[in-house]
Amino acid sequence: MELTNVPHIAASSRFFSSCSRCTCRVRRSGKTRIGASAAGRRCSSDDSACSEPSEQQNADYFSGPRSSLCYTRRDFASVALLPFILPHVHIASAAEPIDGSIIQNGVRNVLSKVKAAGMLRLAFHDAGTFDIADKSGGMNGSIIYEVDRPENTGLNKSIKVLGKAKEVIDLVQQVSWADLIAVAGAESVALCGGPEIPVRLGRLDSSTADPAGKLPEETLDATALKTLFSKKGFSTQEMVVLSGAHTIGGKGFGNPNIFDNSYFKVLLEKPQPSSSGMLAMVGLQTDWALTEDDECLRWINLYAQDQAKFFADFKDAYIKLVNTGASWRSA
Repeated sequence: MELTNVPHIAASSRFFSSCSRCTCRVRRSGKTRIGASAAGRRCSSDDSACSEPSEQQNADYFSGPRSSLCYTRRDFASVALLPFILPHVHIASAAEPIDGSIIQNGVRNVLSKVKAAGMLRLAFHDAGTFDIADKSGGMNGSIIYEVDRPENTGLNKSIKVLGKAKEVIDLVQQVSWADLIAVAGAESVALCGGPEIPVRLGRLDSSTADPAGKLPEETLDATALKTLFSKKGFSTQEMVVLSGAHTIGGKGFGNPNIFDNSYFKVLLEKPQPSSSGMLAMVGLQTDWALTEDDECLRWINLYAQDQAKFFADFKDAYIKLVNTGASWRSA
């Protein structure tokens, strides 16, 4: 890894008492010859590339009979002290720039519309563990340690798909799971016809699972949902617009491979009975709970009527979601 924050070091005669014009190297017949041998030979007077002022420079900085050597022991001692003279640089804070196109292309190579809903759910479940009270959880890649939890059933398939992309991307540049999942969610939305969502990069991965019980249970009513989302730093409007992600996938809200505002339109309709006379299983209980709250219902009506507004607000809410709780590497 190249350290980009190391201060520039000028080749000053304070560290190297070399010949001023040729740095103790003289060219003869197209060949380079080192002016100072292991025995410490002085630059001879017939070396035209070496000029006498360099001897005077040596005298200015060093005194004694060995001051006019091209490289003296004192010079090399000065070099040895460089690590103690320079400011300390943390490798983690001198990270190389991230090429987002490499990650984006790697994700696109393994993504399809059929896999899009799973990828978006993966991003929601990784970021959704955030708790504003103790700053735990959030977008940190910990989902890879949490696939055995009931609420994450089926997500191991999406992780396996992204794992293939990660192997390829890591050959070019290292990518964190958190960044990879955030990009995959955004790419899934765009692939299905939703808004293009810019994703900031540089998240660090957690090495352990997040606390359990942080995701919303499917049995919660609107009041409980609003309370839970507020503990994650999200407003009622943001909760409703993020719920619109259920427009893709197999939950029955319109075309499962098209990201649009069908979710909100369906919520405004009464559940239709199936051929057996039973109410059709469309969505989750928490989806329909939103229609029982006046504040939520106002946003549902707005997004059902204005898809452009839904897209704009979803983009903003998604960016906030995948940034919550994230730890960032230093530039």
